[in-house]
Amino acid sequence: MSASSHQIRRTFLDFFASRGHEVVPSAPIVPQNDPTLMFVNAGMVPFKDVFTGKDRRAYTRAASSQKCIRISGKHNDLENVGVTARHHTFFEMLGNFSFGDYFKEEAITSAWELLTKVYGVPKERLVVTVFKGENNFPADEEAASIWRKVTGFGDDRILRLGMADNFWSMGDTGPCGPCSEIHFFTGDEVDLARFGEEPRLDGSGWTEIWNLVFMQYDRAEKDAPVTSLPAPSIDTGMGLERISFVLQGVTSNYDTDLLRPLVERAAEIAGKKYGASLAPDDVSMRVIADHARTTAFLVAEGVMPEKQRREYVLRRVMRRAIRHGYRLGIEKPFLHEVALLVVDRMGDVYPELRDRRELIARVTEDEEVRFRATLKRGMKILDERFEEMREKGDKALSAPAAADLYTTYGFPLDLTQVICGEQGFAVDLEGAEKIVKGADEADGPIDPTAAVDPAYRQAREKLGSPVTFTGYEREAGESEVVVIIAVETKDGSDKLTRALVDRASAGARVEVVVKETPFYAESGGQVGDIGVITAGFGAQDAEGDPKPQMSMGDLRIRVTDTQRPLTGLVVHEGVVEAGEVSVGQKVTLTVDHAARSATRRNHSATHLLHWALRTVLGEHAQQKGSRVGPDMLRFDFAHNKPLTRDEVERIEDLVNGKVLENAPVLTEVLPVDEARKRGAVAIFEEKYGDVVRMLTMTQDSIELCGGTHARALGDIGLFKITGEGGVAAGVRRVFAATGKNALGYMRGLEDDIQKARQVAKAQGGDLADKIGKIVAHERELEKKVAELERRLIEGGGPGGGGGGGIDAMLAEAREISGIKVLARRMPDGTQAAALREIAEKLRDKLGASSLVLVGAVDAGKAQLAVMVSKAATSRVKAGDVIKNVAALVGGRGGGRPDMAQAGGPEAGKLDEAIAATYGEVERLVTA
Repeated sequence: MSASSHQIRRTFLDFFASRGHEVVPSAPIVPQNDPTLMFVNAGMVPFKDVFTGKDRRAYTRAASSQKCIRISGKHNDLENVGVTARHHTFFEMLGNFSFGDYFKEEAITSAWELLTKVYGVPKERLVVTVFKGENNFPADEEAASIWRKVTGFGDDRILRLGMADNFWSMGDTGPCGPCSEIHFFTGDEVDLARFGEEPRLDGSGWTEIWNLVFMQYDRAEKDAPVTSLPAPSIDTGMGLERISFVLQGVTSNYDTDLLRPLVERAAEIAGKKYGASLAPDDVSMRVIADHARTTAFLVAEGVMPEKQRREYVLRRVMRRAIRHGYRLGIEKPFLHEVALLVVDRMGDVYPELRDRRELIARVTEDEEVRFRATLKRGMKILDERFEEMREKGDKALSAPAAADLYTTYGFPLDLTQVICGEQGFAVDLEGAEKIVKGADEADGPIDPTAAVDPAYRQAREKLGSPVTFTGYEREAGESEVVVIIAVETKDGSDKLTRALVDRASAGARVEVVVKETPFYAESGGQVGDIGVITAGFGAQDAEGDPKPQMSMGDLRIRVTDTQRPLTGLVVHEGVVEAGEVSVGQKVTLTVDHAARSATRRNHSATHLLHWALRTVLGEHAQQKGSRVGPDMLRFDFAHNKPLTRDEVERIEDLVNGKVLENAPVLTEVLPVDEARKRGAVAIFEEKYGDVVRMLTMTQDSIELCGGTHARALGDIGLFKITGEGGVAAGVRRVFAATGKNALGYMRGLEDDIQKARQVAKAQGGDLADKIGKIVAHERELEKKVAELERRLIEGGGPGGGGGGGIDAMLAEAREISGIKVLARRMPDGTQAAALREIAEKLRDKLGASSLVLVGAVDAGKAQLAVMVSKAATSRVKAGDVIKNVAALVGGRGGGRPDMAQAGGPEAGKLDEAIAATYGEVERLVTA
């Protein structure tokens, strides 16, 4: 079979669909409700909760083509990308799964039939592997026997491998079991002796193409003995890139129709010819092709290049591709062109690429423009370093200098090594990497595990079936207490301990689980409901009518939050205000009506806001996050510049226009695929089941949402944007208010205007004119003060320091380890801005390697400013100097490596702080 990758993907899914498998669309690459992973890195990840029993599906067998990324953690293929024929950061994993349905025989038979009969792969080019037995696990003779029967292979073609190759586990605990791999030989003559070797430069050799995992054991605790699973399961994975290279008859994944067009585009932009070799230029073209795919898919899912977590991983990938373009001699932004080719070639299969085309292009080009500025800045600094090194006769760039280029300016270590080599210098790369690693660890490691409290797992086991939510229909209801979790703090710490108890009395902090509840548990950006749980006095029945007064021993729990720590488990957090709660007790649950109503208004308003943003700004303005409560709403969206006043007004007008129309909010429950066909907008960060709740507010505002909403748009009342700003590169945030909260905000503005009118002594409509005159007058005074300060400094004079003129001050500079250092007090009243200007002027006059600290007393407080020349920042940083100096005046400060400032309340110690500068610099440069 010679087919396109699209046909290969379709054939796989159709094959398993014909065998009763549910074809499940790819989950987003950004994991849904799974803090243990940075990215989805295997086809089974979206089914992890099904395999562990936490989640249940309507089907017991499934097939998918899953988008995957392997960049971080133990599955990190980054450094191999472009070098080998088979490693990628982005790939698609074809997989079939059984959740306690079929097991080894059907899995093996199906895989062999698809490969050899449907795809037509010659069986003589295949070998299979099975688990040989190790670490008290028996050999998988069952799989070996099935392979012999299905393939007709002898033992020379059924290879036995150990734990490292043929045993799979989800982690230290959980499901595990042996696996079986299928390998394909590329080359003229099949050579079994070469099994286990890396493929050669001509592409010949053995490559794993399919892995069948047999989950048949379970480990309850780390290092504990395993037990057999009552319902063994199947998880298989076959990379689309690898099976495409087999079926398309090429020698590398990069020669398939998935990647070769991208490689050729990179070559075209660079003005070079691709040779499909290990030459540096060819490696760079392959890196660009691979990384362009990762970039396009991550940006399409709303990940923006930034400094934290997965955003930083994206930035690293993008900048690595840009660096390879730099090596190819590409002098203009180019990565967005290759990323758009990804959109064109894969947008039919993954529509989110087409939908976010404009965003992908803009974010990618903007990041490249920024990084090219970083490269230019780094090159200038390196040129200065090279000049100094030649003067001193140094042969290598020091580890601190190389690390500083990376940590301070973002200049890549490997590029520093390349440029140093071109200039005839070595670089202490190993030492620099240690420094960088230490800096990363000092920022605090990312904790991906976010472990669920064991009490919640016990609670769900005791609960049995999931808690039923009744809050769409009513705000009160009766139920039975199933679990009580006592919550305590110990030893004065903030850490909470939880334990299941049978009862709790007045004053106890508890989390209560019932069979069914009208309380909405926080999810989808909507906060959890508040209210009361009662039994007896003050209680209400299911219709919300008061019950008769009962004895004072009856129950009242004030619910302060509602959460869902595990799928199917809803906990009502609160404090027992009166009486006693016990397991099995019948209770009435009543949601706070005012808070729920306000939250409904705000949640429906976020949907209208999302629609209005896309209408005014463009379809790229997709939701990136939200927070909806009774007091306000917050909405994050993809956009790379601040909203203009005109845009804010147009957005408000659109939303308020729909509110005035007072159309009903239509709710439907339907299959997720049907909802998407009807144009419903799905948020990538949200996790959707097979059946979803779809809300229609306007013809163009159709979204999937499980939250609570207004019955009609008129219920929202007034809508007003109260604030807007940036939260990350390419992401903006809007704050807004509705109903009475919006009215309160408007009245607050009116009060502020009235107060300003009184202060400015303005009448009627002349407030703006009055304020303009006041500001202009203040600026004129500031100019006069700055001029007086300059004259005083340059000409000398009294007033708390500063005498002698600028030349006299420069003469006071001391040389410390090759750095000219000057610390000086300026006249009292010199403001912070003037101190910075003075320090900068003195630093520039001192020379290429210099540091200046100046201080003054202004408004009763000590003010300090430090300036360091670029050439000296590798040895001493302004922020490090000012940190300890400022402490002497009771202050703190910070800034860039070349500039820092601080202030402190202890003005009387200013002279002592200034005098300490020389010792602090000496300590830092000689450390």
